[in-house]
Amino acid sequence: MNAASRAGTFLAQFLLPVAVVVGYGLWSSQADSFYFPPLQEIGETFADTWLFERVPVDLLPSLGRLAAGYVLAVVVGVGVGLALGLWRIARLASEPVVEFLRALPAPALIPFALLLFGTGNNSKVFIIALGTVWPILLNTIDGVRGLESQQLDMARSYRIPPRSVLLHIILPAASPRIFAGMRTSLSIGIILMVISEMVASDNGVGYFILQSQRSFRIPEMWTGIVLIGLVGFVLNWLFLRVEARVLFWHRGARGLLREDAGGRAGDAPAPAPADEAAPDATPAIPPTARSSRPVS
Repeated sequence: MNAASRAGTFLAQFLLPVAVVVGYGLWSSQADSFYFPPLQEIGETFADTWLFERVPVDLLPSLGRLAAGYVLAVVVGVGVGLALGLWRIARLASEPVVEFLRALPAPALIPFALLLFGTGNNSKVFIIALGTVWPILLNTIDGVRGLESQQLDMARSYRIPPRSVLLHIILPAASPRIFAGMRTSLSIGIILMVISEMVASDNGVGYFILQSQRSFRIPEMWTGIVLIGLVGFVLNWLFLRVEARVLFWHRGARGLLREDAGGRAGDAPAPAPADEAAPDATPAIPPTARSSRPVS
């Protein structure tokens, strides 16, 4: 990718956000609305509130709960998903339970979580983990089920240990689907983090937003909303960097496939005229005819 193409991509990604911010700034400066404060006032309040007075009080506890619930969901989702994807009987037996629990909205279980774990961090971590585990679990099952049976048959024929089969065949094959589910769960986790902190909580970004709304501190409320958006943007950017590093082989294979398809679809070079052909040109030998010796 040349410099002009990178510059065009950068402008395409940031043109719309900049236009939205500038448009809101121009409109809010003339609107004189209590519920939509001017952009300059929101910026000044954001700097006074989150740089860095309330970061250890509200932001860090929220990120800690999100991290704990998300990691728990990844461990449970990948572990159970591998088991259900490999054993058909277990998958069929657990399917009604999985579909029933998946249909339950996690915020509806906040009263149950408060009764079970109290008003501390455990109830919020439970809600985040419960809501984020399903995309990871279902994508892991689909990834394992999409594994070609020939790979497992070859592993059995070569007597590869089950642990090596799991680490070097099953997990790499299912990892693209697993990462897709993890990315979806990350955004769900941020939503549940905010919702869980709005009920029976005394800190966190969700608590700050709700308290600002109740006390009619509208600029402060908007700073909390902007902070949630920035947190989601940064976490998604970091996740994409990790995914690109871990799944570099998958992206490379897709790129080679695209180049191969583009080469086949492109115009074939024109054949040389018969009178210009080299007299000593030899016909191409098919790969299967070059040697009859089997590959060891």
